[in-house]
Amino acid sequence: MTAPTGPLKGFRIIDLTTVLFGPFGTQTLGDWGAEIIKVESLTGDTWRSSGQFRNRGMSGQFMAANRNKRSIALDLKHPDGAAVLRRLISTADALVSNVRPAGLARLGFSYETCKELNPKIIYAVATGFGQDGPWRARPAFDEIIQAASGFASAMGTDEEPAFVPSLIGDKICGMALTSAVTAALLHRERSGEGQMVEVPMLETLAAFNSIEMFGGLAFVPPIGPSGYKRMKARRPVKTKDGWLTMLPYSGDNWCAFFEAVGFPECIEEFQVRDPVLRARNIDKIYDRMHEMAPGRTTAEWESLLLRIDVPHTAFAKLDEVHEQPHLKAVGMFPELDHPTEGKIRQARPPARFSATPAGIHRFPPQLGQHTLEILREAGFAQDDIDRLVEAKAVGTA
Repeated sequence: MTAPTGPLKGFRIIDLTTVLFGPFGTQTLGDWGAEIIKVESLTGDTWRSSGQFRNRGMSGQFMAANRNKRSIALDLKHPDGAAVLRRLISTADALVSNVRPAGLARLGFSYETCKELNPKIIYAVATGFGQDGPWRARPAFDEIIQAASGFASAMGTDEEPAFVPSLIGDKICGMALTSAVTAALLHRERSGEGQMVEVPMLETLAAFNSIEMFGGLAFVPPIGPSGYKRMKARRPVKTKDGWLTMLPYSGDNWCAFFEAVGFPECIEEFQVRDPVLRARNIDKIYDRMHEMAPGRTTAEWESLLLRIDVPHTAFAKLDEVHEQPHLKAVGMFPELDHPTEGKIRQARPPARFSATPAGIHRFPPQLGQHTLEILREAGFAQDDIDRLVEAKAVGTA
């Protein structure tokens, strides 16, 4: 494949992450041009066998979060395996891990130890809970964080919470991890100073959720209830032959909408021009919309809404998203010929850089696919490599 050209080209990242939160973040760093060395146990990232696969260890879910990386398999409990990692750290710009910090320290890779190996290292830990809090040692998974952050309550109700049917916490926090590592690298480029970076899931998702969901709790003392009433009013609209999202947003949108559908009296009845008064009537407004929606087909609604410039879209089924007209036109889901997995479909990096384009320059790796290559680059002689393999301190594909 092509050589990396992204804005982070030239940076080397040691990736000690597994499953989704960490790998999604480091994949983006790789999409943006950084060299990612994925350090796995001899049995590999557990995400390798999650979901569907042609060959065990190369699931579609794993490949979706681990392109643009090279894989080296190390037994970090073996002294020789740990020695390999120490050598790699000395050459890296950043180390990213979602091993709990106490566990990483027991393996001999605390921030203090890594800083001795490489004083300018960016040492980024992706945790479930902030390490200065009482829950710092707890394990965390997406649903745990959705529950503790209030996300599940927002998705359902306080009386009957519901999970978002997506690993949304992992992915949001993965994006936060990418941003934090990039910011720390920028600071180091300006100052020469490395540092420890922590991105905790609970704090990240709680902050993310608070923006609109704090509601009246944004003031002290509270001036009203929590939550964002408008979000509860929004729901898919049933048309004569399907479903549609229609979302008049501004006062002008709502006026144009009610004029176009032949209900101009609703403009004054629901006071849609004033955003505060409109918010008070939002349930009634959406009820009226849902009453009239079955009178037109989805295509008829789309034609009308496009003409009056009201935000809208038909729904795409999960197995049709890659054929959605806009996404297809921009080449969002290219098909690639993987050397061992055959033809695969990936989402390309969505961010566009005019001077330093991001891209897919490495296929998702097999476990230990690049072990020998990385060891040679690190200066290990062939006799030493043979000894490491024989001792099972390292693994190869």
